Amino acid sequence: MIKVKSRAGESIQQMVKRFKKMCEKEGLIRDIKRNSYYEKPSEVNRRKRRKSQRMSRITSSTRT
Repeated sequence: MIKVKSRAGESIQQMVKRFKKMCEKEGLIRDIKRNSYYEKPSEVNRRKRRKSQRMSRITSSTRT
């Protein structure tokens, strides 16, 4: 759970900006967008497989 405590002399706008940045860093916005619609299990598996292939390609190219 993300919590933002006000700092000395910090405005509300700065707190909101800090909160948004923390949400982005945690990947919360991306998860909410992904879960906003139904995705078939086959699509989930396909996405995960593509991600793992992409990551393996990246790691193999950096090793050589």
